[in-house]
Amino acid sequence: MTIRLGLCSVTFRHLAPEQIVPLAAEAGLEVIEWGGDVHVPPGDPERATQVAARTRDAGLDVCSYGSYFRAGADEPLTPILDSAQALGADRVRIWAGDVDSGDATPAQYARVVGRLKDAVAEASARQISLALEFHRGTLADNPDAVLRLLAGVGAAPEALTTYWQPSVGADDAAALDEYRAVAAHTSAVHAFSWWPQTQRLLLEERESLWRRFFEAVGAAQTPPREVLLEFVRDDHPALLASEAATLRSYAGGTPR
Repeated sequence: MTIRLGLCSVTFRHLAPEQIVPLAAEAGLEVIEWGGDVHVPPGDPERATQVAARTRDAGLDVCSYGSYFRAGADEPLTPILDSAQALGADRVRIWAGDVDSGDATPAQYARVVGRLKDAVAEASARQISLALEFHRGTLADNPDAVLRLLAGVGAAPEALTTYWQPSVGADDAAALDEYRAVAAHTSAVHAFSWWPQTQRLLLEERESLWRRFFEAVGAAQTPPREVLLEFVRDDHPALLASEAATLRSYAGGTPR
């Protein structure tokens, strides 16, 4: 299986989609995950259609829609699915509540699980899968929590997956152990280098982590579909091409 390399549009929230598309194409990337907070607002299919056309015209694919839907909150999924469908995205990234797994009460946990079940059913009816953001402040903040949540929802494996990204403060070995624990359920990965906490570094400054990650991917029975650059140092667009080249070198690929 070929892993596609791409960009999360939220990396450049300060730029318009019309500026992001050529940056991604010139960097030799293959796909874009369009964010729902700025670039492709939920419930605006016309804008989503425009962004999708511009993406395709540049020779890129839309791999997913990065939403800020939080299961457990009182918010509809339908406008998000409308935009995802207009984008041509077959996967929507969502958030499992708004509290750490270790702090959730039984009632909070049950509410998130129940909402996820409903969300999966609604999305599946439109041939769209959902994927959990692997992130602190949610019920998907560590591998055990992700596995418990997936089991609790009980959806088909292709209907609900997870993303993975290095946990803040995790050293290389710990981060890789976390990836391996959820690898079978991981459909996409957010690639960035933060260390020792949220300080943004160049990707090459955690070369050991990302080279070993791609080695682990090579051994995974179900590798992620995409690895997506998220965050660059100082949010600087001029860094995208070199960061993409670095990522490609770790993945063992060549420019398109």
